[in-house]
Amino acid sequence: MVVAVILIVVLTRPGGGTSEVFAEPAASTGQDPVTKSSANESSPTPSATPRKPSGGGNSEFSGAAPGLYGGTEKSASCDVEKQITYLTEAPAKNRAFAGVLGKQPGDVPSYLRSLTPVQLTYDTRVTNHGFKDGKATSFQSVLQAGTAVMVDSYGVPRVRCKCGNPLTPPTALKGEVKTVGTKWPGYQSSNAVVVKPSKSKIKEFTLRDPKTGKWFKRPEGTTGGEDRPTAPPAETPSGPTSSQPPPGQSPGETSPGSTEQPTGGTGTAPTETGGTGSPGDGTDTPPTDGGTTTGGDTSPDGGTTGENTGTTTGETNGTTTGETTGTTTGETHGTTTGETTTGETTTGETTTGGQSAQGGAPGGGSPPST
Repeated sequence: MVVAVILIVVLTRPGGGTSEVFAEPAASTGQDPVTKSSANESSPTPSATPRKPSGGGNSEFSGAAPGLYGGTEKSASCDVEKQITYLTEAPAKNRAFAGVLGKQPGDVPSYLRSLTPVQLTYDTRVTNHGFKDGKATSFQSVLQAGTAVMVDSYGVPRVRCKCGNPLTPPTALKGEVKTVGTKWPGYQSSNAVVVKPSKSKIKEFTLRDPKTGKWFKRPEGTTGGEDRPTAPPAETPSGPTSSQPPPGQSPGETSPGSTEQPTGGTGTAPTETGGTGSPGDGTDTPPTDGGTTTGGDTSPDGGTTGENTGTTTGETNGTTTGETTGTTTGETHGTTTGETTTGETTTGETTTGGQSAQGGAPGGGSPPST
């Protein structure tokens, strides 16, 4: 009977189990840091939605893909020499660091100098290696776009500069994916990309500055001094160059359609099933000026009641002067000319039967002219 029960449990239990992935914001120290931070610039940037593979799972891109990485022209995101100093002053950590990357402890300085400091442009899956209780640890991570890393000559992330942790390619996630750590606005584990080594050594990385939108090239193994401007590439991991987030946009405005909300601790991410998408999906659109309008109910006699929240730039037909303060509730019957609210005069708006004469939807009027 005991054997039978064991067999039933083994044969009927769900397969796959649960995989855990640690979400690490760009500005955080992260889990089990190896050293103090050597990052010069590691702050969140918007991540465009990558093109999705037809078979599902995380999108994979060559380390040579233009726009996979970014940064600031003529400025390194990581201080390579500072990272070397931290490790050489801590022999045990240096040995653990070297062992993870398959190097000899004495080879670490020259190896680090061969890497290229950049910032991630996409949320990126890696195997992260920390240091705890005198030895290296290992865990799966999603690093937020904007994270400062050092990449090797094949474009693979090898060091997370905010904590000095060595990085290796990610392992497959099986079953349900559980996200721990701190998720950021728009976080979706299925949108994180996986970097594959390029087929040959990369002579120059094609990078984009997320603050200005300008493109530049950085020679492999350099720290910004040899950067030079370049024309935008035809394609990026998201599709056309136009699919990249607008320069200067805040991370909280990205990933339209995301259903995951940021949390301060443990959360559950969707199963890594990926999905399909055509090139250019996920293009980010900057928010429309003019605040948020709520309400807009149509009154029985054809008028419209609207409530404006925040700072509102309303519809102007003719000339509008002054500034609206507080909450404005306006009801229009037939044709109204010269309706005045506190500090604001609107001329020429016509509402008939609950629908704007300019052709807008009932109760809403036409979109603001630009």
